[in-house]
Amino acid sequence: MNDDTLVRVRDVMMDTYAIVEGLTTVAEAIRIAKRKQIKALIVNKRNEDDEYGIVLMNDIAKKVLALDRSPERTNIYEIMTKPALSVSASMDVRYCARLFERFGISRAPVIESGHIIGMVSYNNIVLNGMLREES
Repeated sequence: MNDDTLVRVRDVMMDTYAIVEGLTTVAEAIRIAKRKQIKALIVNKRNEDDEYGIVLMNDIAKKVLALDRSPERTNIYEIMTKPALSVSASMDVRYCARLFERFGISRAPVIESGHIIGMVSYNNIVLNGMLREES
């Protein structure tokens, strides 16, 4: 990526994502993730003053599978990370990568005008953003 080519998060993000309610069971969340072929679920706000949450598949592995909890009796709100660290759609991908590194995350919801419009991950940044002039 050269200095005169500004690549923004909106240019590399995936618009495939799913928003679930906190009361969704882990079993249903897994079905949704499989159907949509996604690796993270966004947990909806309960009201306008609330924040979005996020659940990654590794959260399910660590907090449900490894602890031998029932996915049918465990709700998403019990294992989610909230608030989810989100990024602006207009953010430079270089800053997004730095933010991911600083906070130890690998993916985040993309926000524009207060609403989620996609998800971005290290994979999206590297595969879709670093060599844009060659595509």
